[in-house]
Amino acid sequence: MPQFTKPSSSNEYLAAQVSHLLRSYHQLTGRHLVGPIDDASKMAELVNNAPFIVVSHGLEEDPILNYGNRCALELFAMSWDEFTRTPSRYTAEAPNRDERERLLNDVTAKGYIDDYSGVRISSDGKRFRIKQATVWNVYDLEGNKMGQAATFSEWSHLE
Repeated sequence: MPQFTKPSSSNEYLAAQVSHLLRSYHQLTGRHLVGPIDDASKMAELVNNAPFIVVSHGLEEDPILNYGNRCALELFAMSWDEFTRTPSRYTAEAPNRDERERLLNDVTAKGYIDDYSGVRISSDGKRFRIKQATVWNVYDLEGNKMGQAATFSEWSHLE
């Protein structure tokens, strides 16, 4: 079982990444994932300890996960170091990867979607169905796309 320790990345990275995630989420959906807070470190702490999943990946040819809050690390059964080295496609089983790819293409075109449901798998092989996930494009301060993110609070284990 992996150790769920505080991410080894710098606090500056976490604060900046969470800030991009939250700002992009708000700009695209008109909603706040967590209440509006001016302190980036406090926002990062709130999201890290939230009782819902927040994950993101970058723009690599085979996108690598670059953020997961504590709840995500536990659900996907990975440490921070394992999580942030994992191609995001590995969160879906091979037969579900085409569906996942269509989802991400829809998000790219529309900016976000609010109603995604699908089956995912943890690193220890446990399958779970996520429900009512919001998936959105993530942009930097200049408006350049830097990845995609997802959040959900409903999931059920299968089998």
